[in-house]
Amino acid sequence: MNHTEFEKLQLKNKIFQRILDEIDVGVHVVNEEGRTTFYNKKMAQIEGMDYEDVLDKNLLDVFSFSQDEDSTLLQALKNGSKIKNAKQTYFNNKGQEITTINNTFPIIEDGNQIGAMEIARDVTKLEKLIRENMNKRGDTRYTFDSIIGSSDEIHEVIEASKRATRTSSSVLIIGETGTGKELFAQSIHNGSSRSSKPFISQNCAALPDSLIEGLLFGTKKGAFTGSIERPGLFEQANGGTLLLDEINSLNPSLQAKLLRVLQEKTVRRVGDTKDRTVDIRIIATINEDPIDAISEGRMRKDLYYRLSVVSLFIPPLRERRKDIQDLAQFFIEKYNQLFGMNVAEIDEEVMSKFEQYDWPGNVRELEHIIEGAMNLIEQEEAISYVHLPLHFRNKPQFKEEPSETCHLEDLLIQKNKPIKTLEQYIQEAETYYLKKVLKHHENNITQAAKSLGMSRQNLQYRLRKYGVKKETAD
Repeated sequence: MNHTEFEKLQLKNKIFQRILDEIDVGVHVVNEEGRTTFYNKKMAQIEGMDYEDVLDKNLLDVFSFSQDEDSTLLQALKNGSKIKNAKQTYFNNKGQEITTINNTFPIIEDGNQIGAMEIARDVTKLEKLIRENMNKRGDTRYTFDSIIGSSDEIHEVIEASKRATRTSSSVLIIGETGTGKELFAQSIHNGSSRSSKPFISQNCAALPDSLIEGLLFGTKKGAFTGSIERPGLFEQANGGTLLLDEINSLNPSLQAKLLRVLQEKTVRRVGDTKDRTVDIRIIATINEDPIDAISEGRMRKDLYYRLSVVSLFIPPLRERRKDIQDLAQFFIEKYNQLFGMNVAEIDEEVMSKFEQYDWPGNVRELEHIIEGAMNLIEQEEAISYVHLPLHFRNKPQFKEEPSETCHLEDLLIQKNKPIKTLEQYIQEAETYYLKKVLKHHENNITQAAKSLGMSRQNLQYRLRKYGVKKETAD
């Protein structure tokens, strides 16, 4: 190999290294002895390591696995087989736990295996979240750390909720649908001395009265046709917490029985004469103003006073707009992990609309919009107007402002105005759309042409033809 060829090879290697350092997946290559020969920047970030700690080191001298066979790289090296989408949990040399989803391949040259390569996606945070949520504390998933928001309004509720963990008094959580009432209920349970005991949740509107009574209070065998001896939710939650969601949907007679349980701390199964002592904390939720519910006969006044020893009012999202950006970013990160994507943010235009919108569905609606938008994203790194679900874009608050030079209404047939020729109409519509696509891609001709399904040259021709100018050249 002459000097020129050597320089070309060095340049190719530098380009190759640069490319692999810029991609958003980890790449790790070992030789036939299990020593690292290549390790990109993303892999170092995932594993919290420095290059010099890994390069030319034996894999098992740097990382710890529960068993050597658990290393997907070593499996590919040993068996010569491809491994697709395998989850792997292991530890770096600092004892930090790492979880990745790996695609691993043997490297074959001239029929001989000379090493193995792994492409890894980081799911460490997601795995930790799932593990915390999978019944770490009885039947609950959420703690106060799960509540997202920096506004004074939400912090005030959090502090009041934390104070409620010190006692076993009944709690009434008041808030609109989608504000996160169950999240607060579980956080109170997990922060209390009852955290190791059962947490049982029941939506009172989910079942008819004939079923909800037996479910709550239990049944005695023979009490009615087909009845069996079965403890109710009050007995099952003994020692822990019972969450009664939408308490205002219970009929007055069941509310009276519930009041008796709260006062006497005993429960009687349907058809039975025996009272059973129960030690439970009741947390109830209501999605309307309790005063309205009482005045309109949906809630007994005496039950309200008994339940509302501690009353928590969860503010709707429109009253804590400061939290919208934090919540949106949280949901982006959540669905990045679930979908294997790399969306970074929401563009300023959409965030401005988010902060002006009233969010009748509250936090739940915001999450669904973010999830829907991320299903429409291809390679972009920011959620923009075109990614919002169609039903959401059609809301008056979210309709895009027309272009300054080409208004949408100009494309419509209007009274007392001459009708455009088809050629004029098509030209104006095409001009308007090209401007929007260019703006979406920040005037990048190549990206705009790709999304329009045409060549770069074709797009440039049309831009010149219609006199569309872009602010910057790519």
